[in-house]
Amino acid sequence: MDRYNRHIILSEIGETGQNKLSKAKVLVVGAGGLGCPVLQYLAAAGVGTIGIIDFDVVETSNLQRQVLFGSSSLGQNKADAAKNRLLDLNESITVNSYPEKLTFQNAIELFNQYDIIVDGTDNFETRYLINDACIITNKPLVFGAIFKFQGQVAVFNYNNGPTYRCAFPNMPKQGEVPNCSEVGVLGVLPGIIGTMQANEVLKIILGIGEVLSGELLCYDALTNKSFTIKVNRLDKEIKSILKNRNDFNKQNMDSVCEFENFANSIKEFLNQENVQFIDVREVHEQPKVEGIPVTSIPLSSFLEHLDLIDSDKKKAIFCQSGIRSKMAVFILNKHNIHNCYSINEGPNEINGYIKELQKQESNE
Repeated sequence: MDRYNRHIILSEIGETGQNKLSKAKVLVVGAGGLGCPVLQYLAAAGVGTIGIIDFDVVETSNLQRQVLFGSSSLGQNKADAAKNRLLDLNESITVNSYPEKLTFQNAIELFNQYDIIVDGTDNFETRYLINDACIITNKPLVFGAIFKFQGQVAVFNYNNGPTYRCAFPNMPKQGEVPNCSEVGVLGVLPGIIGTMQANEVLKIILGIGEVLSGELLCYDALTNKSFTIKVNRLDKEIKSILKNRNDFNKQNMDSVCEFENFANSIKEFLNQENVQFIDVREVHEQPKVEGIPVTSIPLSSFLEHLDLIDSDKKKAIFCQSGIRSKMAVFILNKHNIHNCYSINEGPNEINGYIKELQKQESNE
């Protein structure tokens, strides 16, 4: 009663709600930047059984944001180290650690043991694996993702709602989207997004509030602004997974990575007429693109400025790395604005191509 007093005195939770938490079973895939705050708050809240699967070990570079670990954890498996820390935080719960990699061969059996699955991973191959296993086992998926200063949160496969594949049918190519180890991440960002994920888990268990199903919440730590994008259920995507469920455990990561790339190159557009170039970076980001007319519409305020989009032209959209431009294409398609293309290159590469083109024209 003392430990959970602040929950119990909430009329929306009470002893009944706390008992629901104690009976719940939640599996967290990945004990990294997102998984650490998720695990910490679920354990503190009294979720009765928590599973952690992670094959990685704690490194010094993790300590900037993976708050469950300290110097004494270095070299230890993350799932095991997290388990020790969580039991110190709350000895009354059960914590199961799986110091292994999630695969097509172990996912279904593991997911069947839990009520809710939390995605704390940092690569697209595993995200699609998790999503498909959740569809097959009919488990709600609490999704989170981070990139530099931006994060996303959503709940997929909840009460026949849309899935991750409904939001992102096409997986980006390997190496096309850099991860945190390549571009960095603000240390507090996974804490913010991971805490939001934990919040969604608690709402699902307790049956309170509005679960973030059918919506993708996008958050920018630099502006402290957020917006949501509506995600519709695509029965075609879901039926395809269910149709092939018997072959799920025969797959491997190589087969997952065979997908369509919908990003394009700036070279495809520079010599074309009737093209609108759109920069979705924030206004404080540099360098600028010179030599071509560019419409600036930061992604953080994109929905507020759809009137700046020229519906009669092709839209060539770019940002720093391709993440935000893909999101902009997604938003425009959802608003029935088509002929939109995400550009692979960032502004530095675009400026280089433009200078090269200008040089060729001057020589001619």
